[in-house]
Amino acid sequence: MYRLNMKKKIAFIASYAPRKCGIATFTSDLIKNVRLAGGSEFEPIVIAMQSEIDGCFKKKPIALNIRKDVPYDYISAADYINFSDVDVVSVQHEFGLFGGRGGAYIKLLLERLNKPIVTTLHTVLEKSEPKYFKSLIDVCEMSDRVVVMNKRGVEMLRDIYDIPERKIKLIPHGIPDLPFADSDYYKRKLGINGRRTILTFGLLSRNKGIEVMLRALQRIVKADPSILYMVLGATHPEELRREGLSYEVELRKMVMDFELERNVVFHNRFVSDEELFMFLGAADVYVTPYLHKEQLTSGTLAFAVGTGKAVVSTPYWAAQELLAQGRGKLVQFGDSKHIAQSVIGLFRNKSLISRMRRRAYEYGRSITWPKVGQAYWKLFGLGTSDTEDRFARM
Repeated sequence: MYRLNMKKKIAFIASYAPRKCGIATFTSDLIKNVRLAGGSEFEPIVIAMQSEIDGCFKKKPIALNIRKDVPYDYISAADYINFSDVDVVSVQHEFGLFGGRGGAYIKLLLERLNKPIVTTLHTVLEKSEPKYFKSLIDVCEMSDRVVVMNKRGVEMLRDIYDIPERKIKLIPHGIPDLPFADSDYYKRKLGINGRRTILTFGLLSRNKGIEVMLRALQRIVKADPSILYMVLGATHPEELRREGLSYEVELRKMVMDFELERNVVFHNRFVSDEELFMFLGAADVYVTPYLHKEQLTSGTLAFAVGTGKAVVSTPYWAAQELLAQGRGKLVQFGDSKHIAQSVIGLFRNKSLISRMRRRAYEYGRSITWPKVGQAYWKLFGLGTSDTEDRFARM
């Protein structure tokens, strides 16, 4: 039975601000929008994951820290949650977030919990090493509900990992509910008015394919010398730890070798939402030239679609679904010529770019963060009487 007239407390196990990564941003947005749905009934606490380069975070709503590679911390966190008045545990799962083989240390925590568990999977691998396969199976089996962000994720969990479909819930990646804006206004604010603009944003790492886009840009600039390509986002913390800034240095050398100094600008920093929205607003075309298909979610691409950008992207799994039905243009992996042709074609066809933007923006209204927050609030079982399995024992 639910406790009457008490706040419903949810523990979020995830990375969290001030850590600068996609999961931390997602968790912050999720908490904010579940709060919109639950109002005064909702009380979050965060069990924050630390990496070896993080400090210990204490600011509310963080209640506890887990050091990634310290097994005892996972056990202590489980005991802390069990002896608290937490109602439901929400886990944000990404293999690299947790310690052990294939992120297996999270099992130490989950198998010890006596609370209902809702796990959001940010990565599902089609073909994985045994350690990752087993780790994901363990997480799904110990979770009462498993959330994925697109239809392919549902199919992969069901057909490859043999997870019962009744346990799987599809909730898209949330996006801000922003107006359909004219890019000229934001270009003036950024001091780049009069230029056609292309944007790529997100944490910088080698799988992002920026070098492919730079090769494409040689052709694009010949067609329109006013083009400005903006690469927005700090180097990924794990990339920084392994290689420092070597990837960015290589990209900057390519810019010089291709004589594109007037056409490319790198903003290597982690930007606020307000600054991000300004850059998105200023973009005429958004490009994600990722190198591999095995990416099931992309918050950056979802943001671009939701703000009504004309998008050119390689067909990784998230892009295939987000850009279906004319909401964007898919190009071949690693094919700079195809990217160039597609971008040039968009700039030359105003009616096409307008249709694409409108379709993207209209689709985006169905996956805004407030709607996603409502879906999670309902899933947690805290806003309805629809409680099954272990949820019914509360």
